[in-house]
Amino acid sequence: MSKHIVLVEPNYYTKYPPIGLLKISTFEKNNGNTTELVRKLSFPKKRPDKIYVTSLFTWAWQPVWRAVRKHKAWFPEIELWLGGLYASLMPEHAKMSGADHIYQGIFWEVEECIPDYSLVPEWDASIVWASRGCKNKCTFCAVPKLEGSLNHERPSISKFIWEGHKKIIFFDNNILATKYWKDIFEEVIELNMIVDFNEGLDARLLNEDAAVLISKMKIPIVRLAYDMPSQKHYVKKAINLLNNYGISKRDILVYSLFNYTESPDEYHKRVLEILEWGAVCYPMRFQPCMTLKKDSYISPKWTPERLEMVQRSRRVIGYGGTFPPYEGLINKFKQASNFDEAFSLYPLDRSEEKFKDENFIQTKIV
Repeated sequence: MSKHIVLVEPNYYTKYPPIGLLKISTFEKNNGNTTELVRKLSFPKKRPDKIYVTSLFTWAWQPVWRAVRKHKAWFPEIELWLGGLYASLMPEHAKMSGADHIYQGIFWEVEECIPDYSLVPEWDASIVWASRGCKNKCTFCAVPKLEGSLNHERPSISKFIWEGHKKIIFFDNNILATKYWKDIFEEVIELNMIVDFNEGLDARLLNEDAAVLISKMKIPIVRLAYDMPSQKHYVKKAINLLNNYGISKRDILVYSLFNYTESPDEYHKRVLEILEWGAVCYPMRFQPCMTLKKDSYISPKWTPERLEMVQRSRRVIGYGGTFPPYEGLINKFKQASNFDEAFSLYPLDRSEEKFKDENFIQTKIV
């Protein structure tokens, strides 16, 4: 007999659809069941036979608890499973939500299923993984805990493309480290779809072959990361290599971690280097993998005031939350003798032509 499966996305902010739940939907439908996606604490349209609740970052645990408790109050006798990022990283805390079962890690049974995008008809991009895990073991990253080392490498992702979608978003943690990265890149070019390597490309692995193939893609933004001093040479080289093959430096976004082990003055230097290289700097505040309150962690070398200076600067003198390589911004950071001078908000002459930049951030960063 067919069962009805209710898939619950808690009422937290995310710009992406709940891919795990959509994969479960396909899996359940393949087994003859019906599914329903429930958002914003809505009451299901049909009585469930099983309930799956997903979760996101650990600091978004409160909406997860509310979703679990609402559905257990409505359907106390129905089996409810809680999975996702928070449930996997903090299972003991998640157990107190009232869920019947806590699922940790990737739900491998549904890994080969294409997400059921019919449940989110407004969404227009196919989210794919050409691999899981990562060969790096960065101490600030949750991937080793969740997915382990590099695994499940695929030579093709075409079966995960939803008919009618015009864009592919890769959620791979380190696609250039996979043995099939060249096959995947060539496939993306052949598919002729807009592509976004959302988690970024490892600059240490970005060689000439990769740059040539990237230059042939419909790729509005190339994402890199400059989080540690040891990455400096590789990031600079990657930016120049991509530029040599026709990719504008303004179309290269460099994630830059702060509030970790570096000092504010060291961070000032890193931001300046990215801007002088001609790329766009995207500040990323470090959050511990297992924290129940966002922005509560303050590194020993930082203070709340200096952390706020970065956040205010990116809003006021940056653009779209980034620091683009405006001439005025470069001069400001270059002339500053320390972090405090660089990130202070003394007036900048925005009437100058050098601040009248094209809207590349608004239109390209997703």
